[in-house]
Amino acid sequence: MTSFSKIRFFLITLILIIALGSCKKKNDVIPDVYVNFTLDLNDPEFVSLNAIGSDTVNERTNNWGRGAAGFDGNGIIIYNGGVEFYAYDRTCPYDYVVNGLSIKVKIDFTIAKCPKCGTTYALSANGTPASGVGRYPLKNYKTSFSGRYVTVWNNY
Repeated sequence: MTSFSKIRFFLITLILIIALGSCKKKNDVIPDVYVNFTLDLNDPEFVSLNAIGSDTVNERTNNWGRGAAGFDGNGIIIYNGGVEFYAYDRTCPYDYVVNGLSIKVKIDFTIAKCPKCGTTYALSANGTPASGVGRYPLKNYKTSFSGRYVTVWNNY
């Protein structure tokens, strides 16, 4: 193999590696919507979030409006994982991708379950599917915790 052939082989290989490495599979299939609210853990409505567990919010919660509605008004799950807080959209990603449906998942402490497809999502594992046909995680929103306040937002 000549020196020119080795260089050509190296460059082609390098281009393929870069091209394949940049083709990341997008796991966030639920469309972006505006999300921005802050909840107070001393509010009687959210005292359950002072321990590991979950609660939900929607546009009617504390008159927050669309900033707490999530996709298609399905609401948002707030989960206290013990060390940090997580926030997920309540829309089932499987039913949205496969059937074009906006189905609201039901919450049971650390699990979210779709009433239509039966997929369960582990809230303690970034909303990833734990069982069922679903392959995409629940849409995640950013959170920060300061003292007694949990802020949830996205960059929409």
